[in-house]
Amino acid sequence: MDSSNASGRTGNSANEHYRKFGSTDMRLSPLGLGCWQFSRGKGMVGGFWGAVDDAVVREIVALCLQGGINWFDTAEVYGGGESEKALSAALNAAGSLADEAYVATKWWPVMRTAGSIPATIDKRLESLSGRRIDLYQVHQPFSFSSVSSEMKEMAKLAEQGKIRHIGVSNFSAKQMSDADKTLRQYGLRLASNQVKYSMLDRSIERNGILEAAKELDIAIIAYSPLAQGILTGKFHQNPALISNLSGMRKRMGGISPKKLEITRPLINKLTELAAKYEATPARIALNWTINAHGETVFAIPGASRASQAEENVKAMTFRLTDSELAELSEMADRVAQK
Repeated sequence: MDSSNASGRTGNSANEHYRKFGSTDMRLSPLGLGCWQFSRGKGMVGGFWGAVDDAVVREIVALCLQGGINWFDTAEVYGGGESEKALSAALNAAGSLADEAYVATKWWPVMRTAGSIPATIDKRLESLSGRRIDLYQVHQPFSFSSVSSEMKEMAKLAEQGKIRHIGVSNFSAKQMSDADKTLRQYGLRLASNQVKYSMLDRSIERNGILEAAKELDIAIIAYSPLAQGILTGKFHQNPALISNLSGMRKRMGGISPKKLEITRPLINKLTELAAKYEATPARIALNWTINAHGETVFAIPGASRASQAEENVKAMTFRLTDSELAELSEMADRVAQK
C-alpha cells in the first residue's frame, strides 16, 4: 500500500483531488465516467445495455461535471459512434460547465489494420461534434497489424494535432511496454492502459501490468470497477434482480447465487465501512479502487441513471485509511481464493 494519507480525511470538493494522468500534462479526477451505457442500445456491443434517454444522458453528464468529474471515456464500438454523439451533445448542452472537460475515445482494431486509424479519425471527430480528443486508445490488442504499426499511426495523429495523448486498452504488460517504446521514438509516451480491475478482479496485480505501469509512469484506467454491480450489494439484498440481467451481462460479471454467497463477507465489510463514512458499499468499493495503489489507478464507473452519477461523485469526497484499504485488499484476496 503506497498511499500517503492514513487519516481518512473528508474533502470539500473533488477538484482538490485531481491527479496527474500518467506522464501527461493532464490533471484528471480519480473517477471519470464510462459512457458505454450511452450506446442507445445499438449494435452488438451497444446492445449490452438498454437505451438511455438523451435527457437522462444530459442530466448524468451535468451531475458529473458539477461534482468534479472532468473526463469521459467512450469508444467507436459503443453503438457505432452513438455513445460519442450522445456524450458530445450532453457536453455541449452543459455549456461553460464543460469547457474544461476531457474526452477519451477508442479505435476498434478487430478485423482491421493500422491504416484504419487515420482513415477513421475524422469520423470520430465528427461523432464528437468536433470536440477535442484528449486521449485516443487502441481498444483491444487484436488486429491485423502490430502494436508498433498502430503506435506509429497514432503518433502521426498526435503530430497533426488531431489527438492529444495516446493510450491502449486490454494490453498485456509486454504489449504496453512495446507501445511505449515505439512512441518514445517520436518523442511521445504511452499515457494509459485501460483494463478490467476491481476488488473482485485483481489480475493486473499478478500479471505484471500494474508493476509495469508504475515503472513507466503509465496510468491505469479501471473499467468494471464495481464488478458489473456485485460490489454495490444490491444483488445480495435482492437476489431476484439477477433474473433481470441479460445473459451476456450475467456471464461477463459472473453473477450467480453462488457468487453472491462467496462475496457476502466482503459486501458485509463494505456495508460496515459505508455506515462509518455515511456512504454506500459502492462508494467504498470505488474509493478502494482509486486509492489502493497511490495515484496510479483511475476508474470509469458508468451510469444509466442520475442517482448512479451522484454515487460516483460522492465516492471522491472521502478517503479510506491505509489500514482500511489493506483490510479490504486482504478480504478480497480471500474471496478470490474460494
